[in-house]
Amino acid sequence: MNTTTRTPFSRRSAALKLGTLLAAALAVGACQPSGPVAPAGPVIPRLGERPDFNGVWQAIGTAHWNLEDHSATALTQFWQLGAIAAVPAGQSVVQGGTIPYLPAALTKRDENRAGWPKSDPEAKCYMPGIPRATYMPFPFRIVQGDGDILFVYEFASANRIVHMSDHQEPPVDSWMGWSNGRWEGDTLVIEVTGNNDQTWFDRAGNHHSALMKVTERYTLLGENHLQYEATIEDPDTFSQPWTISLPLYRRLDTNVQILEFKCVEFSEELLYGDLVKKTE
Repeated sequence: MNTTTRTPFSRRSAALKLGTLLAAALAVGACQPSGPVAPAGPVIPRLGERPDFNGVWQAIGTAHWNLEDHSATALTQFWQLGAIAAVPAGQSVVQGGTIPYLPAALTKRDENRAGWPKSDPEAKCYMPGIPRATYMPFPFRIVQGDGDILFVYEFASANRIVHMSDHQEPPVDSWMGWSNGRWEGDTLVIEVTGNNDQTWFDRAGNHHSALMKVTERYTLLGENHLQYEATIEDPDTFSQPWTISLPLYRRLDTNVQILEFKCVEFSEELLYGDLVKKTE
């Protein structure tokens, strides 16, 4: 008996609730755009109006071994290290695949490669130059404020200032060159001139002359990664300009910082060992 007396009320209550839900759904639908909704873009951290590059960054890959395609290779002179001393295979980061060397410069590249590692400036603890400092297996820090931008590299304690307003010609050629920067939209563009001819691009003997100009482009693709491009111009070494492109990643380690790698003491035997033995 009780069930019979409650049924009409229960049906009316359910009908009212259903009507309320339908009305709410229609109201929400009327507020939605008629076309497809565009996905939200990546989160780009900003420092005022500019992208914020502050942080510790590092490349992941094999560009520091060889910018071009290369197979895994044994280093037979270091046989005691076994697989530890093997060169890992890697894909080219050069747009187009290969570096456009002039004939004489290609011959010099082969000579550099044959003399590795003693012929490599990295083995001698010389400052790596640009762009090599960017993709070595060491982190680097970008310090950005309202004016000039500072890059601090772990390898050999190298560093450089990017002059964002007071652009000048380089006073002398140097290992890290002279960097003048500007903004193109959200991309940091740096022109590096005044490079000496002593730095290499990688451990495979790829080289340049003192006429080299490097145009770097840093573009944030999200909160923790950016795209790095460097266009190389050097008419004494290459038949045409060429560009490398690779991602860089923000180091998210707890308390991450740039540590010291003052490598001079590690190079003394390589550089001066023969002289010491002759005097004994």
